[in-house]
Amino acid sequence: MTDLPECVELETGAQPSASIIWLHGLGADGHDFEPIVPELKLPASLPVRFVFPHAPVRPVTLNNGYPMRAWFDIVKIGLHQPRDKAGMLAARAALEALIARENTRGIPTARIVLAGFSQGGAVALYTGLQYKEKLAGIMALSTYLPLAEGFEFEINSANARTSIFYAHGTQDPVVPLALAEHTRKALTARGCSVLWHTYPMPHAVHPQEIQHLRTWLLSILVSDSVK
Repeated sequence: MTDLPECVELETGAQPSASIIWLHGLGADGHDFEPIVPELKLPASLPVRFVFPHAPVRPVTLNNGYPMRAWFDIVKIGLHQPRDKAGMLAARAALEALIARENTRGIPTARIVLAGFSQGGAVALYTGLQYKEKLAGIMALSTYLPLAEGFEFEINSANARTSIFYAHGTQDPVVPLALAEHTRKALTARGCSVLWHTYPMPHAVHPQEIQHLRTWLLSILVSDSVK
């Protein structure tokens, strides 16, 4: 049985009817995206549980082996680079365990959004598209997916058409826009439903992006009558 990572949790109302499991990027922690929750201004009619897990601390090759919170090791960012398959699979198992815990707390998988920034987004995409039960959506922010580079990856029919909010900065010096575009094109070619946005920003989150995220979340979690 996979051990659950420690998490920061926020609920926007009593008795949440949906959950968003949001993975941080390299070197950050589960507190990183807490400030965005109130900025989303979700309606009172949509009580949501935000789950922000902490990645384990591990040496990261890209940063000269310095230990930091990371979902998997990174040797170099770019196409056709060595990938930490074991680390990615462990992160996937941890995320699947968090989905299962939300199920036990009364949130069906169809009401769960997987979200992630940078390498957290890579884990969200990798896990969500292969998950056996239909998810509400996948949020991929300033990220990429290591497709066909030593990873077995087969999209599960349950999430082949699940809505993906994919956003990236045009000035990102960490995860180049070209790498994200490569992922977007590969997913689109496989028939995935990708809602693509770019913003004039570096490796960050743009205010307009938060507004677009709100609209997207309402579109997948709330009926038209209560938006």
